Amino acid sequence: MIPRSEHNISRKQFSPNAIKVLYRLKDGGYDAYLVGGCIRDILLGIEPKDFDVVTNATPEEVKRLFRNCRLIGRRFRLAHIVFGREVIEVATMRGHHQSSKGDDPTSKASEQGQLLRDNVYGTIEEDAQRRDFSINALYYSVNDFGVRDFAGGIEAIKARRIELIGDPETRYREDPVRMLRAVRFATKLDMEIAPATLNPISELAPLLGNIPPARLFEETLKLFLGGKAEANFLMLRELGLFKQLFPTLEEILEQDESEFERRFVQQMFANTDARINNNKKVTPAFIYAALLWFPLRKRAALLEQQGVTEYDAFMQAISQVLSENAQRVAVPKRFTLGARDIWHIQQRLDRRSGQRAYRLSLQPKFKASYDFLLLRVESGESDQQPLADWWTEYLKQDVSGQKDMVKNLGQKDRPKRRYRNKPRRKPKQDS
Repeated sequence: MIPRSEHNISRKQFSPNAIKVLYRLKDGGYDAYLVGGCIRDILLGIEPKDFDVVTNATPEEVKRLFRNCRLIGRRFRLAHIVFGREVIEVATMRGHHQSSKGDDPTSKASEQGQLLRDNVYGTIEEDAQRRDFSINALYYSVNDFGVRDFAGGIEAIKARRIELIGDPETRYREDPVRMLRAVRFATKLDMEIAPATLNPISELAPLLGNIPPARLFEETLKLFLGGKAEANFLMLRELGLFKQLFPTLEEILEQDESEFERRFVQQMFANTDARINNNKKVTPAFIYAALLWFPLRKRAALLEQQGVTEYDAFMQAISQVLSENAQRVAVPKRFTLGARDIWHIQQRLDRRSGQRAYRLSLQPKFKASYDFLLLRVESGESDQQPLADWWTEYLKQDVSGQKDMVKNLGQKDRPKRRYRNKPRRKPKQDS
């Protein structure tokens, strides 16, 4: 145990609500500690955002102490203590698994070693050994204000090293998402992944195929919306993890002739990081529209070769690509609808005559679609430069100026009027 006199952590650095939870559990006769990221971040000089608590109280016992508590999860039972918009997560200390039989109500593992049910409770020492990385196995107590370090977390923080607790292959098999977390922590905290932790990843990457697609969506959000998306993208590709998340895109990116496509995706992530670090809004719909843009175009081209009309090919390709991607990363409908809108508007940006430009500019996803066009140009799609320049100037103009710009387009932009041949009427026959 590291006494208060030997560390710089103060109760004032934690959420008041988290401290309330600790004292309520203490008063109820239970042991309770703040654990993980909040301790790690304070030691690194980073302001903590999330506050997790671990206790020897069971979830049901926690619920009896807090009226504002709800229990969640089946694989990993947790208590959420709700304080308005803030949620303090409380977990019961985990113990070692003695059995993985399917009839055990607390513990179950797959044939690959993945934990399907993890509700074996234990001591704080056992809990520390069950945590993923040593930097996350630090515990703070309000009893003595000391920090417990059971896995060399302080030393790892000083060495800026990400290392798994226990045998890396076993730990990755228990929960393959740990491979994604290793990448995220390495880029977020500017740390190196220890060789023993890094080496098994490429071989074990296919285990991500066993993870529910909804959970992988949540993990990709953390990877792409944390301000380190570009670095995460490059490391995920290097370790063979990106292929498990977006196989149809990786199939395109790994081709020698796909320099533009690689530049497009990397630039998208660089722009995303810049927006986040400048406190600007980022919509996941834009990110997933970009990640699936090239698989969409490839599929549409293939359908056209099979004789499907251009419009129908595009529509069918959208449905097919989204459906296939959902088998790996289940993007919620509210974001896939946004991605669809961005793609549809890309097809309409060059149709500007009459009221079309004005009506298009009023679409909810127009701004994102315009940014998407700029990204295409920025990445090297030079034939779209005149169109991007036109829209950039159009958006600067008042209504009168916009009308003049549309008039100046001339006849070349106006779609040819199509006349539908009416069937000839048969001449009336005299009766």
